[in-house]
Amino acid sequence: MMTRKEFTKDNLRVRIFSDRKAMGDCAGQVAAEYLVALLREKQEANVLFAAAPSQNETLAYLKNCKEIDWTRVNAFHMDEYIGLQADHPAGFGNFLRRNIFDALPFRSVNLINGNAADIEEETKRYAELLRTHPLDMTLMGVGENGHIAFNDPPVADFNDPLAVKTVELEEACRRQQVNDGCFPALSDVPTHAVTVTIPAILKAGLLVCSVPGATKAQAIKNMLEGDITTACPASVLRNHKNATLFLDAAAAAEIQ
Repeated sequence: MMTRKEFTKDNLRVRIFSDRKAMGDCAGQVAAEYLVALLREKQEANVLFAAAPSQNETLAYLKNCKEIDWTRVNAFHMDEYIGLQADHPAGFGNFLRRNIFDALPFRSVNLINGNAADIEEETKRYAELLRTHPLDMTLMGVGENGHIAFNDPPVADFNDPLAVKTVELEEACRRQQVNDGCFPALSDVPTHAVTVTIPAILKAGLLVCSVPGATKAQAIKNMLEGDITTACPASVLRNHKNATLFLDAAAAAEIQ
């Protein structure tokens, strides 16, 4: 998988590919090699997954990787809508079940329940799971407004005291869900969600960030060329000591 271009911004390694399949294959290969090496040293590994079409190629590579002992991997996911019907195809847990969780023999799959009777208690339950299963790797994307997980600019906090919290979704974030084909109209997209916070995401030993598509080009420009600020939450990846941003040519089009 030939990298078209490669450079480093602060601590963040950036790799650009000609198309999204090459991007996803390389991101998946890097993730797989890390997991295989990690499981030589540890009995179990803990992985946080983003649920978005941007992850399709990366997840497909991992799903077909025969070298990983998935029976020793605990799976977590980044975020979930509040109040979306449990079987809705756009539910993030459902997306990950379809794309990877149901296909592989994970040691455990730990999902956020966006329909819990007490959402605050649900955030505490999930935060405790993350505390007792320190993250080894995060597989993630970047939103059109620069969000990571559902940490949109208005609610993003690089020093968040919580590991998991409820948030109101910015309209730009909700509109992305329509652009991605997950909902037919903006009015169908839930207004609130549960998200893993930025400090919790960054605790992972490795961040693998896959971002394809022209709709992400401005966010990537802001992420790499602007300040490290919650105005573009993804910019914080530049501070992580072991993070790689994988882009296709369309997502990288605005980078100088």
